Amino acid sequence: MTLKSAFEDLSRTTLEALNGCLRRLEYLAGLKESRGEYSHWGFSKVYGEQPARKALTAAHRTAVSQVLSTPLRDLLEDAESTCDREGLGAEDYLAKLSQKPDALLPNEPGAGSARHLNSVLRALLGLERNRERNAIRRAS
Repeated sequence: MTLKSAFEDLSRTTLEALNGCLRRLEYLAGLKESRGEYSHWGFSKVYGEQPARKALTAAHRTAVSQVLSTPLRDLLEDAESTCDREGLGAEDYLAKLSQKPDALLPNEPGAGSARHLNSVLRALLGLERNRERNAIRRAS
């Protein structure tokens, strides 16, 4: 099968290998350098600097949209399954994400995206903390 574009390659290979929309968002945000440009050596080598940056920017915007349009219950399950696979605590993972919501956004994210993402991450963290407290109460 021949891939048609850098975005399609990125979506069908790299991003499909990452489980969960929060993990994909975190990965794409991690490719953004301090000056705001995306950097992925191998991807740039294959497609060229500009097409690679365009694909990474589009994928990052898509990842943000996906997170913001996913129900909280599904995002919480997503975070927990990511943490189970990677041996992390869900509360720690969500706390880490909620401490840097602006770093998770692409450049020029759109009106309200930063506030919306911040509120989603804080809600997830609160739900996870509440879930843990309830589990402790039931076990006592």
